[in-house]
Order: sequence, then C-alpha cells, then structure tokens
Amino acid sequence: MNQNCFSVQVKHTFACAVAACLFWGVVQGNDGEGSTPTGRVPWTASRVVGSPDPLPPYELKNAFPNLQFIQPTVLTTAPGTRRLFVGSRKGQVWSLPPDRNIETADLILESGREIYGIAFHPDFVENRFVYLFITEQKPEPSRTRIARFQTSAEPPFVIDPDSEHIILEFPSSGHNGGCLKFGPDGFLYIGAGDGGNANDKHNTGQYLGDFLASILRIDVDGTHSAMSYAIPEDNPFRQTPGARPEIWAYGLRQPWKFSFDRETDELWVGDVGQQLWEMVYRVERGGNYGWSIMEGPQKFRPNRQQGPTSIIPPVHAYQHHEGRSVTGGFVYRGRRYPDLYGQYLFADYETGHVWGLNTEEKSTPTRTHLAQTDFDIAGFAEDQDGELYLLTYEDGQIYELSPAELVGQPHSFPRKLSETGLFASVAEHRPAPGVVPYSVNVALWSDGAEKHRLLALPDHSTMTFQRDSAWTFPDRTVLVKTFSLEMEEGNPESSRRLETRILTLQGKNWAGYTYIWNDEQTDAELLGPGPLERTLTIRSAGTPDQTRTQTWYFPSRADCRLCHNGSYRVIGMNTAQINLDEGSQTDAKGQSSNQLDRFQTLGLFGEPLPESPDDLPRLWPIENENVSIEKRARSYLHANCAHCHRYKGGGNSNFKLLAGLPLTETNTLNVRPLHETLGVDGAALIVPGAPERSLLVHRMSTTGKGRMPQLATNRVDITAVSLLERWIQELPVNE
Repeated sequence: MNQNCFSVQVKHTFACAVAACLFWGVVQGNDGEGSTPTGRVPWTASRVVGSPDPLPPYELKNAFPNLQFIQPTVLTTAPGTRRLFVGSRKGQVWSLPPDRNIETADLILESGREIYGIAFHPDFVENRFVYLFITEQKPEPSRTRIARFQTSAEPPFVIDPDSEHIILEFPSSGHNGGCLKFGPDGFLYIGAGDGGNANDKHNTGQYLGDFLASILRIDVDGTHSAMSYAIPEDNPFRQTPGARPEIWAYGLRQPWKFSFDRETDELWVGDVGQQLWEMVYRVERGGNYGWSIMEGPQKFRPNRQQGPTSIIPPVHAYQHHEGRSVTGGFVYRGRRYPDLYGQYLFADYETGHVWGLNTEEKSTPTRTHLAQTDFDIAGFAEDQDGELYLLTYEDGQIYELSPAELVGQPHSFPRKLSETGLFASVAEHRPAPGVVPYSVNVALWSDGAEKHRLLALPDHSTMTFQRDSAWTFPDRTVLVKTFSLEMEEGNPESSRRLETRILTLQGKNWAGYTYIWNDEQTDAELLGPGPLERTLTIRSAGTPDQTRTQTWYFPSRADCRLCHNGSYRVIGMNTAQINLDEGSQTDAKGQSSNQLDRFQTLGLFGEPLPESPDDLPRLWPIENENVSIEKRARSYLHANCAHCHRYKGGGNSNFKLLAGLPLTETNTLNVRPLHETLGVDGAALIVPGAPERSLLVHRMSTTGKGRMPQLATNRVDITAVSLLERWIQELPVNE
C-alpha cells in the first residue's frame, strides 16, 4: 500500500470513529427528557425554514390535474379550435379540450418516432394540415424530418399516419432544434440546431451551406420543381452564392423553442448554450447570432471564419450559476395578469426558474424572477386568449402561472451557521441534540478536502428506507456537510474549515445553501445566490518555493439544484453509501457495529430493515484492498459520476455508471464518446486493457475544460486515477 492510500485509509477510519462517537454522544447526551424509547432525542431547534431570497410572485398550478403524458416535448394550439395538442419524444400526439377536469386526453397519433415540434397550418379549418418536427436515428444516418400530415375533419382531429408527406429532411445527430411555428406572414419557421453535441463539431454555426444552426423560413403553400415548398421572395440569402436560401437567421447553437409576439410580430428565441451562457435573442431577418465564434456575450472559437453578416449580441444572457438550459417562451399578451403584459416569459429547464423580460426596454431589458419551481420546463404554449401554459418533461404535466400564496422577503432564514439550530457549538463543530453525524463509504472527490456530515430529521420524524433506490425524507429534513482542508500538506493540525453546505427539504423541493467559514473558525456566513472562488495558499514540501496555490469554488444555489435533482435528489444518503462498519463502536458480542443498524436502533427509519446489512448493497472505499479492484473502481465511479450518468440523472451521455449494473450493461466498453475525444487516438469510454485510450481516465486526469467531475473540482484525484488505470488494464480485452 502506498503512502497516499495509507493516509486516506487512516482518515476514513478516523472519520468513521469520530462520527460514531459523536453519534452516540448526541443521541444520549442529555437526561433523556423528550427522547423516544430508542433513546433518540428529537431535533426541535431548526431555524432552516423558508428562503433567504425574495419570494417570487408566482408559482405553478396544475392546469389539468388528471392528465399525465410520457416525455412530452411540445404543447401548442390550432386555428379554429380551443383544443391543446401535446407531442412526445415517444412519438405520440394527444389532443385535449380546455376542460380542466378532463380525465383522459385523446391519442391522435402513435408514430414510434421522436416528435419535438407541431405546427398547424394557418388554414387548418379548411385543409386540416399539421406539420411535425421529427427526428430519427434508424436507419442511419440520424436525421431531422419536417413532414406534413392530414387530420380528421372533426375533433379530436386524429392524424392519418398514411398521409405523411416529407417537406424537407437533413442530417442531424444532436442539437436538433425542435421548434416549428407559422409566422404572422403565413410562412413556416423551423429551428435547427448545430447537429452535434459539443463545440459545433460540424463547424456549421457560421456556415450557410446547410440547414444547421439556423432558423429556416419556407412557403409550404408554394411549389418548386425539386422541392415541396417555395422560397419566400424576401428571404435574406436567396442570392448569396453557396447559401441555402431557406435560411432566415443563423449562428444559433440549439434554438429549442421560439415564438412570435402576437402584438409586434417579433420573433423571440431561447438558444441553449454550452460552456457558460444561456441566451435569449430577438431574431431579425438575416441575423447572425454568433455561434460558434461566440457563445452569447463571450468569445468561444474566435478564430473560426465568420459568416457574411455581423454578429448580433443576445437581448439577454444568463450564466450557468443561474441555470443550464434555457427554454424559450412567449411575450405575454393575455389579460389575466396585467403586470406581466409585454414581458417575454421564459424558463430554465435544469433549475426550474421562470423569468420575465421587459420587452419595451430594447437594449438591456430588466429581468424579473417570476417563479421558482422544481420542474424541468420543456416548453410553453399560448392559447387563443394569449394566456400561457407551461409543459414539464419528467412529470409530463401542463401547468399555468398562479399568484403565489406567500410573496416578499423572508427575514428569519439564518444568515449565519450559528443561527440554524444545527449546532450546540459551531466553533467546536458540535451538533445540536438530535442531529446525527454520519459517514459514507465513498466520498465525492472534493480536491482533497475532508468532509463531516450531519443528518437532521425534525422532531420524531423518520425516513423511508429503500434497498436499491433513493430514500425518502420528511419535510424540513436538513443534510449538512462541512469541508475542511489542510493548509500544510500531511499535517492534520493545519486543517481549516472552508465551508458548510446544507441541503434542506421544504415540501417536495430540495434547496442548497453555502456558508463560508470566517478566519477565526468561530462561525460561517451565508453565501449569496451566486458562486464564489478563492485562491488558497497551501504549504507543500514538494514544490520549489514550499507552497502551492489552490482555487476553491463555493457553489451557487443553482449549482446545488443542478446536482440535487431528478430521481436522486440526495446523492450520498442511500443504502450503498450508509452501509458501513464503524470501528469505534461494538455490540454486546464485541462485534463492530454497522451504521444502518445504528440508524435503525435510533428509530430513524419508519419500518425495520428488511435484511441484514451484510445482504444489502454496499460501496467500497478505494483503499480497501480486502475487496477486488473492480468493486473499488466501480464504487468510485458510482459515487463520483453515477448521479449524472444514469437514467434521468441529467448527464447528456448515453452511458450509466451505477455500481450495481453489470459492466456490459453500462454502455461504456469500446463505446465511442458522443462528445470530444480530447485528442486521444482510438478513444472510447473504456477500452479494456488500454487505459491510455480510455476517455474515462483522461477526463478524470485533466483539469479545466473537459474535466470530470465537472463542478467545484480543480485538482486530480491521483490515487483514484491510478486505481482506475490498473482496473482497466486488467479488464479482459474481449469484453
């Protein structure tokens, strides 16, 4: 065992021992007044309630509470009817009347293909034409298809699959766009992404010779000898040599949703960014919106050749500490909410924010935070009255804005760690009665920091244990994690607390907050909504001047939401992580106690454990050489990567890194990456016997762009990389 492994093992054992001692000290540290028959002291001191931020004026109300769709991607209306129409990634289209109590929607198409856009012809009442934006992967190559169908004459307007007529089709293997709208001029507008997954790999953003990275504009009522449509006379690039005359505007990365202002006819686009920014554009005829020379306001690939027109900056852009995936909406022209009239409403898919932009302010419009939701908002729709609906992807439901019950600025949310009610002594890092320390088997890598964890369940409430899936927690649960770092490498006495993060459940939403410790180590102060970076100076004997610098990233509240989302909102508090032996505590037989057993003994679970901990899932620390290298490597990947790289985890790759899956089912072995290869010849995610070609290792070994884990880590975990290299080297080449 090398020195690094030994050091890590000592720290892990010490952390478990400290946790166990504190565990029993906190539980039994009073005279028993108010305790349960298990000896558990109720935690009644919580002040972690509400929010430190101004409460937005709106919330989302379920508009059709009895309806639920499967992976819906588009919601729209049709001329001459008050029905709504929903399209799905599963290839389905539904039709529903505006009856809020409706029990079921009408399935009007089952296509088996991915549907991202629906547009009804302006003369739908007469011709019954509907146009679908479809993507298909098989047979190869992957492509986007715009096709016209005909519906039945009467509601629910069943779509005839045999009436399909292809309007246009083009290759696209990611960032497909997805939006279709008929403009006020009667022409069909089509949003096409750059066709790739990262860095404009086709180099098409500024290129006018294909359909990609553009808004297209065609006349579907016109004809051409070689096409099922005509080119409008005023399209800007009709006479440009080598340009596709269908292009109306270009330089867009992923124009997922766009809309027309029914009052001004202006075209608004939400363009999904990559590295740092999300953009909102007011699109003009012939406009160049910069991708991939620019990503919104910042330079991205400035040396690439620019298109024939000058670059237009976004009307609004927000950074990735606020959100990660913009969903374009509509300029509100309804009557229900006069204060929103004229505002462009849009959302962020990842963080659930809903914002409004004042469209009367042309240069830098004011942005208002309208709602904070826990939903992945995939689209908006505008009915005939100008009222708006919002469509969510994962729970598959239709919502509308509703005035929030509570509005304003809360004053009681703790601004200091000492005000939270979580600690009896903050300076000593001693938990309050009823707050339970715990440890995990495999910690998320945090640039060498040690972490101490606390669980706070209010009063006598309990958790619901699940063997293989996420546990569920009672309202107002708080999870606490304090990060400490040695200021002199190898000297535990030099360790200083940098931050304490808390994760609190209020209703069904988890919210995360960061507290930054003061120099005196007596208290920590709440960080504002945005992130913060600090440069630390670490004494290091292995460097020429005996010191090195280290950047420490304090996450924003949006950063917290990005990880603590989906079906695994709590990453470390699960069976495989908590199922560990605590060496400092023994039972009546002198055997080491298990942390799950301790949780049960305290009454933290609502029901008894269904099995012995020996029979339950467990992750294995990388330094535990008593278990196989595969178990340790897979455990590390599970703890550090699987919360994103799993089904509904938020990662936009197709592989899964859950430790419980057979390796052959992870979609990693000899699989080419969807994104960059980082310059590695013959790269695949995992190449058995060849760690030098395995991109999994390269992403963990690099710093800066392309690094994984992506958030809040700037140093390489050398011990883990070495272990993964050995594991991959030993994998049978024929796997």
